[in-house]
Formats: sequence, C-alpha cells, structure tokens
Amino acid sequence: MTTVESKIVAIRRSDEQVYSVLSSFKNFTPAVEAAKLKDWEADDDTCKFRVDGIGLIGLKIIEREPFKSLKITGDEGVPFEFFIWLQFKQVAPYDTRMKITLKAELNMMMKMVIGSKLQVGIDTVAETIAKALNT
Repeated sequence: MTTVESKIVAIRRSDEQVYSVLSSFKNFTPAVEAAKLKDWEADDDTCKFRVDGIGLIGLKIIEREPFKSLKITGDEGVPFEFFIWLQFKQVAPYDTRMKITLKAELNMMMKMVIGSKLQVGIDTVAETIAKALNT
C-alpha cells in the first residue's frame, strides 16, 4: 500500500469549526459548483462526480471522530482501493493544524501514471482547504 502524507497546514478556526465544515460532503457544494465539477451530487456521507477519462467517481465518509479526524474511502467507480484520513489538532484558540494522509493500493501501472503526482495533489488539497477556511 502506498502512503502519502500532506504537509501540515494551519487553519484559523477551532477544531470544532473545521470538523463541522469538513464532516459533510454537502458543505463542499458551493466550492464544487464554482469549480464546475461535472455531475456533482452530495449528502452528508457520500458524494459523486464525473472525472473525464474515468467516469463517475464516488466517495464516502466511513469514520468520524468528532473534532479530531475523518476517514474517507472510494464508493463507486474508483479503479483502486484507497483511504484518506483528515486529522485535526487544535494547538491554540482558533489555531487548528490539519494533515491529510492517503493510503492507496496501486498496481505498478497506476504507480507509474499517478505515483509522482500524489504528493503534489495531497499538499494542494490541504492548502486549498486551509485557504478556504481561512477566508
């Protein structure tokens, strides 16, 4: 299993505020609509969207530890098994640190195609979340 950890990012909110936003896929709808992601559907626990060249992809939250972490995995249409952990730690009032960890079961071909891009991708996701929550 391939493991990639994001850099730790600072969010100027309490751990409770960060968790409450990220613990429901419905809260991502305004950002997704602005990004024009195709065929977006979401409820609290699951989301679906279309990726060019792959098709419909689904994600689901499978574990919640209030104010500390979320665990997400693929739902439908994902060509490999993976888990994403979002971890939060409040270090001071309105100063929460977040790290994203990805564990993915990638075959040799997938490692060659996306392996080198995973670190950049995970860091970008962490930075984008921090930027959105810091505004």
